[in-house]
Amino acid sequence: MFDETIEYEVRRSDDATQPRIDVDIHGVVVVLPTGSDVDPHGLVEENSRWLLKKWRVFQGHRNRAPSRSFEEGEVFPYRGEDLQLAIDDVEQSHVEPGAFVLASNAVDGTSVRSELEALYRREARSLFQSRIDYFAAEMAVEPGKLELRNQRTRWASCSPQKTLSFNWRLVMAPDDVIDYVVVHELAHLREKNHTRNFWSIVGNHVPDYESHVDWLTENSSRLIFTEDDL
Repeated sequence: MFDETIEYEVRRSDDATQPRIDVDIHGVVVVLPTGSDVDPHGLVEENSRWLLKKWRVFQGHRNRAPSRSFEEGEVFPYRGEDLQLAIDDVEQSHVEPGAFVLASNAVDGTSVRSELEALYRREARSLFQSRIDYFAAEMAVEPGKLELRNQRTRWASCSPQKTLSFNWRLVMAPDDVIDYVVVHELAHLREKNHTRNFWSIVGNHVPDYESHVDWLTENSSRLIFTEDDL
């Protein structure tokens, strides 16, 4: 018997083709296809041992969440590297080697946090689109539009309309991890479910994808501003 109580959320999704349980640093979500008569509590009970193991891992990550201030000199991750935050009298906020440089007039009009997030989002959109274009040509698929979101339980998703949605925080991860997530979503344009063929497609373009899956699992708590974002 387990003496731990794990709370979970139940969501209905038009995109889901089969019931699943998502577990990450944000919590536990039972995702059911719209119209499904599957009992979510029964699904959780059937997978209780696996769920508890995953939940404990992410609780450990949660305890290691960063505590950062939004002041000059603070360090934030970007494409796998730590960059220092600087505020300067420049025309536009930008990224340069070793630093996020925020325009002082933009910071005065909003806040350090808001301007930093806006910069992250601009950089994420540009980077993700370039990698989507590159791998889409390599994989001979035609994705739809790119959307940036702040998804709480997933790094990315692919809709039936071929829209690719990415968590902007993913731009904090190393480039090879970003590439894996891009390939993962593009692979869904050829294989909807996580079948053996799906993973074969991913492996053809990212042979060491399992190491990137492990990296995301181990480092998800780093890809946030502060523990308040959890």
